Amino acid sequence: AADAVARCQTAGVRVVMITGDHPATAAAVARELGILRQGRLVTGAELQELSDSELAGQIDKIEVFARVAPAVKLRIVHALQALGEVVDMTGDGINDAPALKRADIGVAMGRGGTDVAKDAAAMTLTDDNFATVVAAVDEGRAIYDNIKKYLMYLLSSNTGELGLMVGATLLGWPLPLTAIQLLYVNLATDGLPALALALDPPAADLMQRRPRPAGQGIFTPPVVKLMLLGGLWSAIVNLALYHVVLSRSGDHVLAATVTFLSLVCIQFIKAYAFRSLDRPTLRKPFGNRWLNWAVAGEVVVLAALYAVPALRGVLDMVAVPGADLALALGVAITVIPVLDAAKWWLSRPGAAPDQPLPVKANLGTTPGPAHPT
Repeated sequence: AADAVARCQTAGVRVVMITGDHPATAAAVARELGILRQGRLVTGAELQELSDSELAGQIDKIEVFARVAPAVKLRIVHALQALGEVVDMTGDGINDAPALKRADIGVAMGRGGTDVAKDAAAMTLTDDNFATVVAAVDEGRAIYDNIKKYLMYLLSSNTGELGLMVGATLLGWPLPLTAIQLLYVNLATDGLPALALALDPPAADLMQRRPRPAGQGIFTPPVVKLMLLGGLWSAIVNLALYHVVLSRSGDHVLAATVTFLSLVCIQFIKAYAFRSLDRPTLRKPFGNRWLNWAVAGEVVVLAALYAVPALRGVLDMVAVPGADLALALGVAITVIPVLDAAKWWLSRPGAAPDQPLPVKANLGTTPGPAHPT
């Protein structure tokens, strides 16, 4: 449990012990677990002498509550919530039920817990181990992170496609992509790579970040800025590419083919870029094996469609000179320095962070399967 407590503290989650044990026993256990460090130990009798306002003013400094009655647990939860804290209460007894019900997340013990505690709680630990709560926090953060990556990639890709078509229309140019090409882009590049991002391995510093505020949504300012920048850059460079090839060759089908290939490549590259909000794209770029397989599979399919003349016409493509193929790839690669520069700017010291505020309190009884109440 000591390791689990240390991981909580590193993750910005404060662990507080509430126990009916003698203060000396509670202090010894709390120090061994790393819960009682620089804060105070307060007994139930001392709490009775504090008004609600006095308790609210001191509760941030209290790390252990000893010799407490069941009603005091509920009062502690109330006091923390009044300060805007998000509270997780763990317990197993009948007298824990009111506090479990009141807490933002009530966690009951599955083995030693009473039926009343399990009914009052939002979650039940099947192994009665506090470390499982910490593992759940880790997994929850990873899932939330991956949902954010998935949505950023999809919306940025759609923004780029929309910007490309609308931009060409406003400029009075022929549409740079045919209907079948647009359909393929949405089916291929927005399909498997996006699903692979949902399975991205958790970041190494995931449990070293401060928790996000409870009311904070996915679309924070850094997320929206990166998402829009990726989409707008894709639209701008592909519009420019289409115009250059069309002006030079006078062949609309050739220009559309080059633009289509560039758009597909830039979508694949953005999938790797959006694996992190602050890490450069080329730092361990192939850490997601699912994404690697998804992109490799899509590249093989596209290469086959392009290489076989009978299949090339299915996507309204024509053979492209090697120089134009290199140009399409070069245009796609430009999204890497653009997004990486934006990541650096948005994550620099003093910039508004993606997760600006910590959730300060995680309220629990003594960790482990046999904790006193």
